[in-house]
Amino acid sequence: MSETRFLQIHTLHSYPAALLNRDDSGLAKRLPYGGEMRTRVSSQCLKRHWRMAEDDPHALRRIDGAELAHRSRELVTRKVIAPLRGTYPDAVVEALEPAFQKAVYGDKGDQGKQSRQTLLFGAPEITWLAAEADRLAREAGDDPKAAETSAAEWGKAFRANIRVMREATKLPGGLTAALFGRMVTSDPSANIDAAIHVAHAFTVHAEESESDYLTAVDDLHTDDEDAGADTIQETELTSGLFYGYVVVDVPGLVENLGDDRQLAAEVIHNLLYLIAEVSPGAKLGSTAPYSRASLMLVEAGDRQPRSLAGAYRDAARPDLGEAVAKLSNHLHDLDRCYATGETRRFLSLANTDLSGAERGDLAQIATWAADQVRGSA
Repeated sequence: MSETRFLQIHTLHSYPAALLNRDDSGLAKRLPYGGEMRTRVSSQCLKRHWRMAEDDPHALRRIDGAELAHRSRELVTRKVIAPLRGTYPDAVVEALEPAFQKAVYGDKGDQGKQSRQTLLFGAPEITWLAAEADRLAREAGDDPKAAETSAAEWGKAFRANIRVMREATKLPGGLTAALFGRMVTSDPSANIDAAIHVAHAFTVHAEESESDYLTAVDDLHTDDEDAGADTIQETELTSGLFYGYVVVDVPGLVENLGDDRQLAAEVIHNLLYLIAEVSPGAKLGSTAPYSRASLMLVEAGDRQPRSLAGAYRDAARPDLGEAVAKLSNHLHDLDRCYATGETRRFLSLANTDLSGAERGDLAQIATWAADQVRGSA
């Protein structure tokens, strides 16, 4: 088999009585598919929980050489300007800030955070910006006018200078940008193509939901006071078996990580654990929405990826065994028609086998997937 071009990761996760991902009205996100309404978890929600996992032993930030990143409208305010206060005169610091806000966020960047795009910057980029601000403040001394003039000149050369820094730095945008990409409208040269593509997860069956009526009772109520609840609320709860799909563009990932295949392999190893074990963390206190993958199928190949969501266009029953069987049948049909020759490993809580796939546990599959990236398999 030729070198791995894509890794495809398919999962089934089961959640009862949860509200994993809400829309703007506070209800569960939904998706119509195959004539049935399904419960959905957005790709943005999934990616955020994977990248923000901290206490997991396989958290991305635990990888040696992984640079952190921050997504905010206030990167300049909190990470670049705030450290100057107390060291340099306030008037000098305030004279520098507008040029840095405009450089990072565009021409309206100095008009308040509501006018700024939420941007993702890596620790090396933020460190460079903070050092530049410190240098300009130091050179200005006690002269705010000099600070304003030098900052304006600095802003004119900003794009060229930060481009040089990025080209000379490994992971300038941090690990998050290298994996999931970023778009900076004020500086297109800072854009990074995502190497990991994440689909919205959806239930393999029709939605299962109910309206949950809940109350809070005042513990200090006395018998002679009005009876009843102190607070009455209503929320939605859903249950479901969710199909998830992730694609890793292996050459793209390696390139985004500075052509470091070993680092890319470690990222994939940990990412598989996160996909299998980290749950969207909504309403933790009232629903405990913790689950691990009931099934994970990983495919390595050199042909264009294809989702297996078609297995569930005709809704399944909310049953793991049936869902795995439908997935296996769909996979068998694709193999018969296209013969793309992917190599496969899977884990499953069901006894059903999968077409052309070798069974293993999560540790074995994560190691195997890392080897595909490393090129040693």
